[in-house]
Amino acid sequence: MLLIFCLYKTVKLVRNQSQESGATHSGWKTVSIAMMLVLALSTSPAWTAPPTSDVNSQIDDLQQQIDQLKASYGTLGEPTGNSIQQTNGEILYTPPQLNTVFPPCPPAKNPDFPTAQLTGFMQIDTGWFEQDDANKAVLGDIQNGADFRRARLAAVGEVWENVGYMLEMDFAAGGRPSFMDVWFEIKNDEAGNVRIGQFRQPFGMDGQTSIKDISFLERGLPFAFLPFRQIGMMYYGNSEVEDTTWAVSGFRFPTDPFGGNIGDSGGYGGAARLTRLLIDHGDDGVVHVGAGYVYIDPANDFVQYQNQPEFFVSETGGSGLVPQGVPNNVPPFVDTGAMPTEHVNLINAEFGASAGPLHTQAEVFYSMLSRLNGSSVTFNGAYAQAGYVLTGESRAYNRKAGVFGRVVPDNPFGRSGIGAWEVAARWSYIDLNDEDIQGGRLNDTTLGLNWYLNKFTKVQFNYIHAFLNSSSATYGPIVKDSDADIIAIRGQVDF
Repeated sequence: MLLIFCLYKTVKLVRNQSQESGATHSGWKTVSIAMMLVLALSTSPAWTAPPTSDVNSQIDDLQQQIDQLKASYGTLGEPTGNSIQQTNGEILYTPPQLNTVFPPCPPAKNPDFPTAQLTGFMQIDTGWFEQDDANKAVLGDIQNGADFRRARLAAVGEVWENVGYMLEMDFAAGGRPSFMDVWFEIKNDEAGNVRIGQFRQPFGMDGQTSIKDISFLERGLPFAFLPFRQIGMMYYGNSEVEDTTWAVSGFRFPTDPFGGNIGDSGGYGGAARLTRLLIDHGDDGVVHVGAGYVYIDPANDFVQYQNQPEFFVSETGGSGLVPQGVPNNVPPFVDTGAMPTEHVNLINAEFGASAGPLHTQAEVFYSMLSRLNGSSVTFNGAYAQAGYVLTGESRAYNRKAGVFGRVVPDNPFGRSGIGAWEVAARWSYIDLNDEDIQGGRLNDTTLGLNWYLNKFTKVQFNYIHAFLNSSSATYGPIVKDSDADIIAIRGQVDF
């Protein structure tokens, strides 16, 4: 084979030379000599052709190298040399386009937006009242009763990977239905989150704890000071290790049950809250401290504080069957009435701790109110509470919100489980007496027993003793001290 190839190249060379020089005779003479040489070599016993297997192996190796080069750099472009270069085998290389070597990445696949999830909960309460004569003289004969304390439905989800929302309505509140949490937010774990709409303002540990997760039927008496749900904007977040939370907000005040606020004179407020874990042993226990501040310039220059004794039922359907003069709800035990107000400063300090099945929590509040037509007045309140889970579970700490979460039974109620059982106690206090404002002073002592059937179902029993000191004629006769006892039961389901 090699000899034939050499003969072919020789003939081609001679033909080219002959065409250029015209020496046809001498060229073909040379060809004759070459042919004789080839024949002589082919008959020589000393030469043998290389094994075919070696040649095939080399060809396979070369083909593999060519395939690898094509995979790395694409295919060769069309020849771009002139005719002489092509004839001599000097074919220029045309680099492939960039998209041939590195094809563009396909667009990122995001889940379908928007997303929506239906959530909600219901709280069904019933209660019995026992009042002494002095308390009846001040507040009237409060009736036993039952009510849907809360019945809420909400849609939560995302409209994009960094934009979430919540739309929650309450069908058991005054004005039925009414707005609860109605907001959207732009989320960024590193830079912080921005929430816009109606939401719970960042002030107080008790106020930031979900009503579904607290150990008692209602929040403590100082809850009356909180601006709570208002329409506005909040910037909030937490540290990388989740031992610190912070939040600041601006809002309109006061917001009605449908998220509205009207008023040229004032109507603005701001709130801030900062929390920190001093001790962090995870599920074994934590020690939490925090502080908050609120400034309010109320719309139309009025503020009013009032509260019930940590339990509330009412009949608002207008059945007309309630006797005239008998309260159709639990009236406020303490009430300042509407106070002409220039601005309000609120401050609070909070403490919480847990160790296994034991958890404690306490807060103190001060409201410093500058009146339009009088001197400034100061009101205050506080509470301290503790709970112990008899079945050994612990109340988890929510690190992003800076509050305690719910009790989740290790053995839900059923064929082989009894759920989780918790005992709790709380002392709660609010003082709305200062100078000529005599809204009353109320102390509550509450004992609780909670049965958590599963993560989403619980039954609560509360005994509340309310001790009222009222030194004005706001409610009728001037009475110094009075007492009321309340036994209340709640069933709750959330999803």
